Amino acid sequence: MLHGLPRKIRTAFMLQALLAGLAVLLGGYLVLLVVKFGLVNALLKQEAAHYWELYQASPVQPPPNTSNVRGYLLEAGQSPLSLPPALRGLAPGFHEVGDADELVLVDEKPAGRLYLVFLRSQAQHLAFWFGVVPVLLVLLAVYGASWLTYHVSHRVVSPVTWLARRVSQWDPLYPDASELAPERLPADVQGEVRQLAGALHTMAGRIGDHVARERNFTRDASHELRTPLTVIRMASDMALGAQELSPGLQRSLQRIQRAGRDMEALIDALLILAREANIEPQAEWVEVADVVRYEAANARGSLAGRPVELEVHVAAASPLRVPPQVLHVVVGNLLRNACNHTDSGRVDAYVEADRVVVRDTGIGMSPEALARIFEPFFRVEPERRQGHGLGMPIVHRLCERFGWRIELESEPGHGTTVTVRFARDAGQPDRGVDDVASP
Repeated sequence: MLHGLPRKIRTAFMLQALLAGLAVLLGGYLVLLVVKFGLVNALLKQEAAHYWELYQASPVQPPPNTSNVRGYLLEAGQSPLSLPPALRGLAPGFHEVGDADELVLVDEKPAGRLYLVFLRSQAQHLAFWFGVVPVLLVLLAVYGASWLTYHVSHRVVSPVTWLARRVSQWDPLYPDASELAPERLPADVQGEVRQLAGALHTMAGRIGDHVARERNFTRDASHELRTPLTVIRMASDMALGAQELSPGLQRSLQRIQRAGRDMEALIDALLILAREANIEPQAEWVEVADVVRYEAANARGSLAGRPVELEVHVAAASPLRVPPQVLHVVVGNLLRNACNHTDSGRVDAYVEADRVVVRDTGIGMSPEALARIFEPFFRVEPERRQGHGLGMPIVHRLCERFGWRIELESEPGHGTTVTVRFARDAGQPDRGVDDVASP
């Protein structure tokens, strides 16, 4: 979120101010208790001690009667009816009476009991000056400090917020970092934020240059690679049209034609991978079984001289809307890998309604090799001359590009099973079941 950092800072300061306010209120409440049970109690005890000293000097000394304290003396043997009703049942000690508005100290001596009442108005006055006023002052100080700190923090964070807002508005495919040019940065963007803006400006420029180079390379490479392939195909077509060709030469020319078509399909697939993800390639309805049969016929050429049987089994019609060259590259790589790593036994390709399964009885793979099979240039047996370790990474990238799921099961010495599950379009045509098995 663009404003996540300022919001977090604001929330932190509000929480800090709230907790500080609660702490101050608790402290104020404790101050009120101290005023009531500490300060007033101590004052009344001093007042009582002073009175008894005067009483010993002159028994006719009247109880204290000032603007703060009212005193009542109940001499030994006298009836408590002479006292105010609220004081008659009080035992010696410190008491709150009158709904906790009056504080009373009852001090007992052999001569009698002295009742000292701290007046309500004075208790409230002390509570206000020693409790409420300090609490308000501390609260104002806490909130003022919090506001000032938040204001300073907001000014410090505002350049980061500005930078995050600008970066979030970039197009990931074509990042425009012109606003982060040093001469266009706001004056308050300084220090580490200015260094970060400069680094992002440089990085975005390099990304833009890289995207442009990749786009130009894919366009130029497709043109330059298609030109010699077209020449090869035309020359092989003309050669096949010649009279009196030997069977071996005809097979060689046909293999050249198939290899040229495979190379064109691979170039198209690589160009699709190089395009941006939001640009959909041209697609058409393709029968998966036809593609599997075609690629199986090509793969049989690599089995010459080896006791390996390659068969295609079609359980159901499987129309798929996809660029045909992509499906050719995926199926062709899987079949060629299976044939190249099977010295004897079988390679079977199964076509079902939503998947293609290629199973072989070849050398298989260990769990370590299975985990690395999609890494570029990784080869299960480097000593084998076939392949360069790029087929499976290309297959994996194409499957990801079109939302297909590729699954592998393998065990050393017991072969490998590769399953490609297709992501279906809602508008696929309704087709009947095709042939059950086809060599």
